[in-house]
Amino acid sequence: MTGQTFGRLTVVEQLPSRNGKIYWVCKCNCGKDIEVLGDKLKQGHTKSCGCLKAERNMSFCKNSRTHGLTKTRLYKIWAGMITRCRNPNRKKHKKDYQDRGITVYPEWYKFEVFQEWALANGYTDTLTIDRIDNDKGYSPENCRWADAKTQANNRTTFCRYITFGGETLTIAQWADRIGVKYNYLYRRLIKKDVNLNAILGVV
Repeated sequence: MTGQTFGRLTVVEQLPSRNGKIYWVCKCNCGKDIEVLGDKLKQGHTKSCGCLKAERNMSFCKNSRTHGLTKTRLYKIWAGMITRCRNPNRKKHKKDYQDRGITVYPEWYKFEVFQEWALANGYTDTLTIDRIDNDKGYSPENCRWADAKTQANNRTTFCRYITFGGETLTIAQWADRIGVKYNYLYRRLIKKDVNLNAILGVV
């Protein structure tokens, strides 16, 4: 791999193996040397000495400050979307988003572009962003603004099917059918592990 380039890193030399793993000395475009596991280079996980991430974070912060909307609800929705798809330190997000290949439409990394789409496509403070196909990423073609019940029927975590009286529905659909709030029924059925038939039968 000596002489090959991966992102901003150029491989200089191989180091003695450690615990059966091969490490390489790489020189970053910024001039800094860094030791990198070979698999990290090949898989594209490490592309710089850390300067690339620092530049992105600086750009992100600059973008956040310029529009003066960081305290708005829409901005928090946007920031949450970016975090879910990019932050590897949150294990739940990594499993549910990054490991599943859920990405964000490149132009939406600019808040102003996302805001323009949101306001033109029905955003209100009572709705949240919802991916139409839960196996695809955040993009104009795959996103909509939806209420809690629509979100629940489309979300992997909450889309649990329950059969009662010969009929199979999601929790959200059962809540609508029997006239109770979704969150109440979800907590009783899933969080408290109450007998499903008993709850639906009593109600």
